[in-house]
Amino acid sequence: MPVIAIVPRRFEDDRGWFCETFNAQRFAAAGIEANFCQDNQSLSRSVGTLRGLHFQKPPFAQAKLVRCVRGRIFDVAVDIRKASPTFGKWVGIELSAENNRQLFVPAGFAHGFVTLEPDSEIAYKVDNYYSAECDAGVLWNDPAIGIDWPMGDTLPVLSAKDQGLPGLDGLDVDFAYDGIPLGEISETRF
Repeated sequence: MPVIAIVPRRFEDDRGWFCETFNAQRFAAAGIEANFCQDNQSLSRSVGTLRGLHFQKPPFAQAKLVRCVRGRIFDVAVDIRKASPTFGKWVGIELSAENNRQLFVPAGFAHGFVTLEPDSEIAYKVDNYYSAECDAGVLWNDPAIGIDWPMGDTLPVLSAKDQGLPGLDGLDVDFAYDGIPLGEISETRF
């Protein structure tokens, strides 16, 4: 399953706007097969806060639907399916409260983001429950991945956990490859 940018339509008037952020029928019609069961939300106070690159191992692997509800982030997905011809490749997109984009990240991809504005808040759905035993990640600045984080020379604000994650060569999990390599992020409008 590919990484997909979703742009829900906003209905605006003089009061503000309304937006349908998730509709199972429309997502299924767009090829997004995820049965979301948990919603998460995080606030990052400082510009340059970097969270990731996170994933969960099977049997608690997760697909995610990520959106920025306040502020602005650069959101990244990294292919960690060892049999994929795009193993270790990444794609990134800016998500903001203003641009209303969401990013669907399938299982088999590590996910992370860096904040581009203070007090950035993200909300995301996952299709499997959190499991501490299956919680894992890949180092945010692994040169084998080479993510071009839009931070200039600024050092990121990182958790101790994220600073100690292994590189790609230290991955001890192998996700099934579905035959769809990582490509450019396609965009679906609802």
